[in-house]
Amino acid sequence: MWPTLFVSHGSPTVAIDDTPAHRFLSALGRRLWRPRAILCCSAHWETGWPAVTGSPAPATIHDFYGFPPPLYELRYPAPGDPELAREVVEMLREAGLAAEVDPGRGLDHGAWIPLLLVYPEADIPVLQLSVQTPLGPEHHWRTGEVLAKLRRRDVLLMGSGALTHNLADALGRLRRGVTSTSEPVPRWAVEFDAWMTRAVEAGAREDLLAYRRRAPHAAYAHPTEEHILPLFFAAGAGGGRGRKVHDSFEFGSLSMAVFAFPDLPQGGGRG
Repeated sequence: MWPTLFVSHGSPTVAIDDTPAHRFLSALGRRLWRPRAILCCSAHWETGWPAVTGSPAPATIHDFYGFPPPLYELRYPAPGDPELAREVVEMLREAGLAAEVDPGRGLDHGAWIPLLLVYPEADIPVLQLSVQTPLGPEHHWRTGEVLAKLRRRDVLLMGSGALTHNLADALGRLRRGVTSTSEPVPRWAVEFDAWMTRAVEAGAREDLLAYRRRAPHAAYAHPTEEHILPLFFAAGAGGGRGRKVHDSFEFGSLSMAVFAFPDLPQGGGRG
């Protein structure tokens, strides 16, 4: 049965820059099996209730500004799977969760940037699932639990967000010329990352759901919650206990952590 993944997608430049996270994601596809389809919960699609992309050919959305021109030339022409999208919505509705298919939505960079590295052939059907930021961690954990049975049908469930996401801090460091290795990672980011990692690897569901109160520097690491919510989706779908399989930082304080629930297949390891 497939593991589930949480990927910190970082800056869109991870697609073209030779960083530890770029190298890890580029190798990850060779350490996984080839799924029948991929369902990606992305931090960059916020809706009032769960929505699933239903296009047979979802567009590549370049939902970022001011980045190097080569990024805007990239495309990820993966097919969609309208029938699977309808099944996902039906599963959620049967569990009492309002849900709908969005036939016009494409894939935003939270989905296609990491998938471009993991599965560059873009020949596996991809669906995207939205987040509902006001509903919080427990709702997304429950959503993952409802959809967990898709793992037995060779569907890879992936959450894409960020383990730390204070963009004001990261941009301030970027303006000073900070790269992934040019200065130490700030203490708040190290401590928050370490606390979340311990909680994930212990399967500490109650601590994770209450991270806002219990984790150090939580509100600073996530001034808004949309980028951490895909972690709870992946944890709920993957049984709650996971392992950090990649650990690096970019632009000073952006954690590029990747978690697998419960772990990568035999032969995988920390990258």
